[in-house]
Amino acid sequence: MDRPYHVLFLCTGNSARSIIAEALMNRMGEGRFRAFSAGSFPKGAINPGAVPIVERLGYAASDFRSKSWDEFAAAGAPHLDFVFTVCDDAAGEICPVWPGHPVTAHWGIPDPAAVQGHPAEVAAAFGEATRQLRNRITAFVNLPLASLDRMTLDARLREIGSGAHDAGPA
Repeated sequence: MDRPYHVLFLCTGNSARSIIAEALMNRMGEGRFRAFSAGSFPKGAINPGAVPIVERLGYAASDFRSKSWDEFAAAGAPHLDFVFTVCDDAAGEICPVWPGHPVTAHWGIPDPAAVQGHPAEVAAAFGEATRQLRNRITAFVNLPLASLDRMTLDARLREIGSGAHDAGPA
């Protein structure tokens, strides 16, 4: 390709998992990928639990914003190659029609923003979500995308989304 692959991560609120996935993909994609995130019902702000994670990846919280997925279905939006839902609610919603018919897959991750309790428990939930996302993104960026046909690629993305790669290190 003459440009990086464009990847959109979707979640309902676009405040935690999809933001973390966007940051991870942009860091790990090494210029081969350009990630974005959005939500069906964006919260309008990044969850405070996601802030230290994106900062550890070398970004400022202000580099991210909670936004509607409608921005990516509108004229002038980046051409999307891949769209991944990272929450079960977004996977069950009627998504916009994405221009260019990108490859889609569901990579459901438990919502760390739903965890209540001691700050250490909340931080642990965000750490686990980040670990799972990192492992799935690692598996994805290491796929030989140029040599896979659509059916094989769909199968590999379903395998990644099943959590088959989640057992790896953080």
